[in-house]
Amino acid sequence: MNFTDKLKHFRIVRSLIYTVVGLITYPGLAIINKIKITGTENIKDLPKHNVLFVSNHQTYFADVITFIHIFCAVKWRKQNRLGLPYYLLFPVTNLYYVAAEETMRGSWISRLFIMAGALTVKRTWRSEGTEVRRGLDPSDTRKIEDALNTSWVITFPQGTTKPFAPGRKGTAFIIKSNKPIVVPVVINGFWRAFTKKGLTFKKKGSLLTVRFKPPMVIDYNDSTEVILEQIMDAIEQSKKYMMLGKHHTLNT
Repeated sequence: MNFTDKLKHFRIVRSLIYTVVGLITYPGLAIINKIKITGTENIKDLPKHNVLFVSNHQTYFADVITFIHIFCAVKWRKQNRLGLPYYLLFPVTNLYYVAAEETMRGSWISRLFIMAGALTVKRTWRSEGTEVRRGLDPSDTRKIEDALNTSWVITFPQGTTKPFAPGRKGTAFIIKSNKPIVVPVVINGFWRAFTKKGLTFKKKGSLLTVRFKPPMVIDYNDSTEVILEQIMDAIEQSKKYMMLGKHHTLNT
């Protein structure tokens, strides 16, 4: 574990980063663009550990930044809104998120986000565009399990910003092994508002939507394939939703 990775385990470091990054990014979420949040009543009374948020993914960083804003606002008893960002004075700190290692090693900004709580994992299906290995790295599994023991964890089962990409079994394996409370989240509009990294604007005035669904009812004795299918359906990235999207496009 390098120095950057060690720093993320100090809550005061994450708190400082959340405050600074939150103040910088707040205008882009709530002023330059518009944000619509629903379902925060489903997360306000959750325990402080062993909670896994599963979400679709549209940018590298804007998605996670938005989750941080919302969780901090909920901590200050705001429901389905951000309001003024005074919630960043004492932000949530029991939070980690899963990110691809190759994405998080590219720049000083990436290293900053590692210190903000990124759990870097190897993209087991590809490395620099070439498919090289399969299976789940045990060290990556331990990182996520250790984080769940003390905190909330955000993960993006598709591991890519491409819509309707297949989910990865690693998420289902973690759920089956650790039996966390699983909260599905559906986001939209981020791909339209931001560039792929999520740090610069592509179209201002966009509507960003974040919808928290009730915790999933999961039979942890089911196979990873069944659990993964449930997850993909819950985050509206399954084949059923892909067909609905195509149907909507053809009729608009």
